[in-house]
Amino acid sequence: MSSHDPKQVMHSIIQRIATGPDLSKDISLDEARMGMQAILDNAIDPVQAGIFFIALRMKRETMDEFKGILDAILDSTGRVTAEVDEVVDIADPYDGYNRCLPAAPFLPALLAELGVPAVNHGLEAVGPKYGVTARHVLRAAGADVDLTPQAAAKRLADPAIGWAYVDQAKYCPKLHDMIPLRQRMIKRQAVTTVETEAKPIVGRKKTHLVTGFVHKPYPPIYAQLARHAGFDSALIVRGVEGGVIPSLRQVGKAVAYQDKGEEAEYEINPEAMGIQQTARAVPLPDDLPKSERDDEVAIMVDVKATAQAAAEAGMAALCGNKGATYDSLVLGAAMVLHHVGRAKTLAEAADMARAALDSGKAAKRVK
Repeated sequence: MSSHDPKQVMHSIIQRIATGPDLSKDISLDEARMGMQAILDNAIDPVQAGIFFIALRMKRETMDEFKGILDAILDSTGRVTAEVDEVVDIADPYDGYNRCLPAAPFLPALLAELGVPAVNHGLEAVGPKYGVTARHVLRAAGADVDLTPQAAAKRLADPAIGWAYVDQAKYCPKLHDMIPLRQRMIKRQAVTTVETEAKPIVGRKKTHLVTGFVHKPYPPIYAQLARHAGFDSALIVRGVEGGVIPSLRQVGKAVAYQDKGEEAEYEINPEAMGIQQTARAVPLPDDLPKSERDDEVAIMVDVKATAQAAAEAGMAALCGNKGATYDSLVLGAAMVLHHVGRAKTLAEAADMARAALDSGKAAKRVK
């Protein structure tokens, strides 16, 4: 495309991608990047921005289109290299949980206790679920959820802490400013697929992505995007509610690649790691208040009360209290430890995670 005027670029893109199911055309990686960058720069009318995302979704995004949108986000991200060799980047669903108490917000603190610097990232609330996010849970637990990327990187390099949460509002403000537009669009669009791979904190030598999925087509998409973003390895888990922790009671699946190579699928058997649970995940307490918000898709929970319950369960597990949250952290940490080469088998990794939890030391890293 010859023109670099954002409005002309978007005009040309919309003319081609929004012409119906049979005539819509794909755009190039560069065009997708320019279109997304123009939206991030607030150089495009919000109506046209909405058409851009919905038209791409209706015709189905190509990998080049996903990569172009991701490139614009990567270019707009305030990225910091932590003074550690390796970083585990935990990208749980940004739209949160509404069917169980999330345990994954506490995975970085446990991994840090095991000598693996880890970061998780997210935001306050976004669709389609508007569920309980890592930000909600960690704030309820007393952790600082408003760190700059620089401050977060310093925490990773501090042996007494070793982990951090960094919010999208801090590492990519332009993308965070798009939330009202995304709320008006209602449905999932390309940003939902790519935003978790923004890579705000990286290691000096390696950065490992850990993320989740629900639907079968997504692992190869996430793997390609992770390689494109520069992640040295990726662990993509079929997790409960699309998170990074699989079911506690049945054999699960994960897809992984190492050294930017091809991905391969493997099974995760909780029972083989000594986990015996009847629940798939940490159940919601019966006495939790329900949200009054009416939604035809999501099961609505009271976010504040659920986050508080998840924070209490997570801190108890980090102190060695047995239960579904404890087992969730054992399962999640075991997968990561095995993936990054700290344990030869998942069973060995699970024993390492239990020993760290039983020591109670990880809890001190949260506050």
